[in-house]
Amino acid sequence: MDHPLRRARLGERLQELEIEALLVTRTPNVRYLTGFTGSNGQVVLMPTSAVFFTDGRYTEQARHEVPDVDRVTYMSEFPEALAERLSGVTTLGFEAHDISVAAHGTHTAALEGVTLVPTERVVERARWVKDEEEIGLLRAAQEATDQAFEEILDRAAIGMSERGLARAVEDAMRRAGADGLAFEPIVAFGENAAEPHHEPGHRLLREGDVIKLDFGALVGGYHADMTRTIAFGAPSPELRKIHDVVRQAQEAGIDAVRPGVTGGEVDAAARSVIQDAGYGERFTHGLGHGVGLEIHEGPNLRREGSDVLPVGAVVTVEPAIYVPGLGGVRIEDSVEITEDGCRVLGAATRELIEL
Repeated sequence: MDHPLRRARLGERLQELEIEALLVTRTPNVRYLTGFTGSNGQVVLMPTSAVFFTDGRYTEQARHEVPDVDRVTYMSEFPEALAERLSGVTTLGFEAHDISVAAHGTHTAALEGVTLVPTERVVERARWVKDEEEIGLLRAAQEATDQAFEEILDRAAIGMSERGLARAVEDAMRRAGADGLAFEPIVAFGENAAEPHHEPGHRLLREGDVIKLDFGALVGGYHADMTRTIAFGAPSPELRKIHDVVRQAQEAGIDAVRPGVTGGEVDAAARSVIQDAGYGERFTHGLGHGVGLEIHEGPNLRREGSDVLPVGAVVTVEPAIYVPGLGGVRIEDSVEITEDGCRVLGAATRELIEL
């Protein structure tokens, strides 16, 4: 990863933001700018330089992971260590979405003569566009997810619980090379599939159930996110119809993804298919979101959303229909936005699989 280039590009924006330095505290943003993977690190970004801060637990880790940045290990409180390195700085931007009111007060007290200026998702916006190495890690995470999906198709059996299948999904992703889980898998049988974010429980698999699987592998810090809804035995005619509608809606959404369109326009393309089929009120969330160092990041694909999709972003397209008491269907894939449209990262079929 070209961390110096990332810092340089953001450093060029400080004058535009009317600040002399930017304090970055959100863990994914610190990793994006430095490569540091520990749980406690902060960066002060200036126009042509940066300072990295951490505590004594991570001195050696930071030496290996952040070799090209001036490093400070603090043994007491971070605001005091920060104050010692801000000589001459009078305006300091901070991540307003991460610093609590209490922390703001502590920083204000420690940074005498420094005006704290709130900023909103400056680093997150830079993270929307992925470089080639990031795309490679997202593809690797998706490959592990695809392999796990193929493996678990043979694992489902009558009497297996949602929790049991969720554990099987996790194990399969690790065998496929994942570093870990992008998030806790969502596994829902039958009527439970009507819950968008169902937590796997003790419900046992029965003949005729749909199985909704939402899961993803984590590789090199980058997250995959995929959903498939399959049938265990012959599904009801309505669920078969719903699956077909959702599949068509996803195709319409993917076809609408291209640089320069808004997330709202892509959402509308998919949502209109579901509305025309009479299930508009059963699609209860946005169409998708960006993925990368976080499982949910920008740009967002939501109803009337204004985020403009840039080349290099990776977003999910995940339409769904949920019918209480019956079940639900969601189909989700991540797509890379290219110069002439988009490219689906995954290889798993989107047709209805009947086990």
